[in-house]
Amino acid sequence: MIARLGDFQFPDSAARLYPDTPDRPWVLEVGFGDGRFWPHFAATFPEAPNYLGVELSGVSLLKAHRRLRDAGLDNAILTKMPADVLVRSVIPHAGLDLIVVNFPDPWPKAGHTDHRLLRVPFFQLAASRLKPGGMILLTTDHDEYFEFACEQAEASGVMRVERTDPPAAALETKYALKWRDLGLGVNHARFIPTAHQPVPHGPTTPYPEDPTTVPHAVLTLPDTFNPQAFEKVTERNPGSRNAEEGGAWTVILLDLYAGLRRDGWVVLAHVVEGELTQEVLIGITAREDGTHLVRLAKFGGPIITTGVKAAVGVVTRWLEGQGAVVKHHGY
Repeated sequence: MIARLGDFQFPDSAARLYPDTPDRPWVLEVGFGDGRFWPHFAATFPEAPNYLGVELSGVSLLKAHRRLRDAGLDNAILTKMPADVLVRSVIPHAGLDLIVVNFPDPWPKAGHTDHRLLRVPFFQLAASRLKPGGMILLTTDHDEYFEFACEQAEASGVMRVERTDPPAAALETKYALKWRDLGLGVNHARFIPTAHQPVPHGPTTPYPEDPTTVPHAVLTLPDTFNPQAFEKVTERNPGSRNAEEGGAWTVILLDLYAGLRRDGWVVLAHVVEGELTQEVLIGITAREDGTHLVRLAKFGGPIITTGVKAAVGVVTRWLEGQGAVVKHHGY
């Protein structure tokens, strides 16, 4: 889901995403919450840098979009996906000037540290995506995670750690205000790359602009088709060494709903491919000639990966099991 005109390509560039301001610094904020940080921080620059924000919460995305819009920050793009996936697959080598991480989830329970963002692999990835002179800014109230992140940065072999005071804008965020009201302080560090070794981009590709290339199938449903017969479906593929066939994926068809605007149904699919998880909608829509079109919906800005294409195939195969006859497919 992207809140602004335009869409990502993989990898992408500031020149294409921000055609009116391509020469300004490019800042990524990881976990922007309700968007309070960026209007304050952008105001400290002579001209607002190009801004890319990434979050996992759709509600936060909507709140932040309204806040940045009301602040007149029209060279800002917000998206909903895992931060490491975005950095790996969207940002080109040496593309960013700054990465900001305010109050990240510390995953404090024992055995959960592998879920933390700020570990050696991310620091190595981030160093490859930052320009010379760029840095990561971390502000957190969680003392243990702060020390953990500093240790991981040093262990990465590509980062130098500077412990210092946070920018004033970081103290205007929802969590910073909460901790201040409780009389608690925050920790802040700058992670400055000492090397910019290239890290390969992920294989993801964007939702295509050409509707004929969207994963789809055309089929006829039997007169006996009963949507009430739907039950959860799970398919897995262990992956292949053949790059064209893609890596491992798991597709779970969670539910089927009646369409609201046209005759047909919508299937909710959960797609897992390594570190990338997406929930996508696949429509089953009646056509004038009596056939039905099974097609990935654009809602939510899905990244069309091998697993997402496979999800359209899983829906199609489920329909075949109900007696449908496939006339054409493209997935």
